[in-house]
Amino acid sequence: MAGLQSRSAMSLPFSLSAAFRNLSLTTPKRSFSTTLAAQKTRKLPDYIPPYPYGPNYVFKQANSGLYAGTMIRFGNKISKGRNEGKTRRSWKPNVRRKKLHSEALGEDLFIKVTRKALRTIRKSGGLDNYLLSDRPGRIREMGIFGWELRWKIMQTPKIQEQFREERKKLGLPEPPTFEEWVKQKEAEIQAQVEEETNIREITKPTYNEKQY
Repeated sequence: MAGLQSRSAMSLPFSLSAAFRNLSLTTPKRSFSTTLAAQKTRKLPDYIPPYPYGPNYVFKQANSGLYAGTMIRFGNKISKGRNEGKTRRSWKPNVRRKKLHSEALGEDLFIKVTRKALRTIRKSGGLDNYLLSDRPGRIREMGIFGWELRWKIMQTPKIQEQFREERKKLGLPEPPTFEEWVKQKEAEIQAQVEEETNIREITKPTYNEKQY
């Protein structure tokens, strides 16, 4: 027993020295992160007209569904017990993933909608009627996701034929395509710039006028 104790006592310093030798002062790099990835702002493709109100930069989650303008709200939780005080808290919107049928597209779509948006869709008579409304308030509340889905529905043959019949009843001409409209706007802007430059050249004082 004495021999075993002496051997263990002799091997103890060597094991401790090896353990201290293997220690490193530099912190190892972590291969993972506990922080959530930042949400990217949704962007429309180039072939879709720009959304007039732009994406939601405050509550980016609303850019991925029909939220009807609802956002996360912040407030205070007031306790009325012995420890009276205020506790900061938040209220998230009631979001559900629902299957909504689109008659124009002829398919069922799984969309994230809030309770408020779902109630408005049912009152409007369906998803297509909700998205095809031209009221400014409706266009603002549908968001960038609803704007993209609205454009896809408007490009279907069924809706195009419906618009064509309405234009015939009202006696309106056929509207230009988006590419033609862009070219027309570019030509108007270029003509305006040329007109401004011509006015500046005409009103520019000559050398003799500068002397006096």
